[in-house]
Amino acid sequence: MQAATHIHIKGAREHNLKNLELRIPRGKLVVITGPSGSGKSSLAFDTIYAEGYRKYIESLSAQARQVLDQLKRPDVDFIHGLSPVLAIEQRRGGGGPRSTIATVTEIADYAQLLWALAGEQICPKDGGRVIQRSLDDNVQRVLAECAGERIILLAFALRAKPSVLRDELPRLRQRGFQRVRLNGEIKNLDDAGLVPTGAGTREIMVDLVIDRLVAA
Repeated sequence: MQAATHIHIKGAREHNLKNLELRIPRGKLVVITGPSGSGKSSLAFDTIYAEGYRKYIESLSAQARQVLDQLKRPDVDFIHGLSPVLAIEQRRGGGGPRSTIATVTEIADYAQLLWALAGEQICPKDGGRVIQRSLDDNVQRVLAECAGERIILLAFALRAKPSVLRDELPRLRQRGFQRVRLNGEIKNLDDAGLVPTGAGTREIMVDLVIDRLVAA
């Protein structure tokens, strides 16, 4: 059966609607506009949404219907081609200033899960597709691209202001690390004046030097 391309509404008489008939394209962004009192909310909320919600309620068990709000059937001859409906009214709810449609409707977590599993990550530097690689894949790539070269294995440690680094770097030394990379330069943790004094309040990127080796 071919999916409907339009929502067909016939004989809509809810509130101030005058036996309205129209076809609304599906899968499109449709704006219902007009002066105050022209029937915008009567069409969108009290007719289309009410009928979609009512049909959804009818598909549930009698026990489930008892705990859900019931909407009366809108005054309309028929509505064909309806999809599952979701309505957001223009009023302030319990959300905060950073609330979005996704958080208000509680679909944010599901959307994040969907994008994480089905989406494709794109590298912001070269525009290529980011793919998951195993440890063996990474080892083989290093051996193929860096054969005979000296490489340094790094791990991100922290990003902090100089005042914080003066306390954190000695702790890294106590944990057994000997070298770090500060803003792109390899430094020994035993060096005096490791943290630049003229850095002001700018944050400094710190990477741990895990190992140094020659790819072969």
